[in-house]
Amino acid sequence: MPWPAVRLPRVDRSTRPRRRNESENDVEDAERRTSIPLPALGLAAVPKRKRATLELAQEIERREFAGIYCASFGDAMGLSHSLAHVTSRIPFGTAIANLYMRHVTDYAASAAMIQELSGGRFRFGVGVSHGPLNRRVGIEAGKPLSDTRAFVEKLRRVERVGELPPIVLAGLRKKMVALSAEIAEGVVFANAARSHLPESLSALPARRRDDPAFFIGNMIPTCICEDIEAAAAVNRRTLTLYLGLPNYRNYWKEAGYVEEMEAVERALDAGQRDRLPDLMTDAWLSDCSLFGPPARVLDGLEAWYAAGLRTPILVPASAVGNQMKAFEECFGLFDSL
Repeated sequence: MPWPAVRLPRVDRSTRPRRRNESENDVEDAERRTSIPLPALGLAAVPKRKRATLELAQEIERREFAGIYCASFGDAMGLSHSLAHVTSRIPFGTAIANLYMRHVTDYAASAAMIQELSGGRFRFGVGVSHGPLNRRVGIEAGKPLSDTRAFVEKLRRVERVGELPPIVLAGLRKKMVALSAEIAEGVVFANAARSHLPESLSALPARRRDDPAFFIGNMIPTCICEDIEAAAAVNRRTLTLYLGLPNYRNYWKEAGYVEEMEAVERALDAGQRDRLPDLMTDAWLSDCSLFGPPARVLDGLEAWYAAGLRTPILVPASAVGNQMKAFEECFGLFDSL
């Protein structure tokens, strides 16, 4: 197991002495950051490191992060099954499972199984994914809102599977966010724009916005590195895929990035996909992801909480290594508090 087995006590840094060459404002900033709640983390079981991924999940639980959410690429349900066995306290869920990939009865049986085995810690995050990705595997999807509503209705009608977990809908635009309040127990975004989050959440009635049991999460690409340009380049690579998806571009236009998205569309129409990283402005990238030195990332995380995000889900990537290195950097970020 690559992670230390002994949990070190968390040091109370709320009244730490000032360091040499440290200003009063620096001390105040450091003390403020110690109060930032631990976020959840996004996880995927990559080939040839699946057992190591489960050991990583145990370390995430040991460090008392807010949750583990399994990314849509790979087998999110399979990983969730394993998490039910290898963890004992931490909440976890799918973020998300594609509702078209399996029969609703099969999803109901699996979700109920995970819920029971985990002692009620599972959240079933589900959504329609994206047209180009669905067509790639031979799926011709219908209308997102009506298909999602029908899926949830059928899921809840499946008999003799046991208690279902809370259902969390994948959301980007306001109609899906509103539907999550109507038929589900939460909404999870991915790559949302922080500046637009309050507007997105305005689609929720107050009883949902104010209910701590209603899940509000967002998967946030995160790269922690003293070299801010190197960290930004990592997140640009991560987000290139999403710029090719019309639903995401429409969402980011709604969030105020019309000029940027129109430039992306012109490049795509011209077959110039290699230009996409250069078309991601610093403002857009900072709004949709976290990157740079630790203090900058922590300040960005704090801003996400202030914007109304109940459960930030950091999706770590590294400028100098693989997934395991990225999580090592993420652990170090919060160990430093």
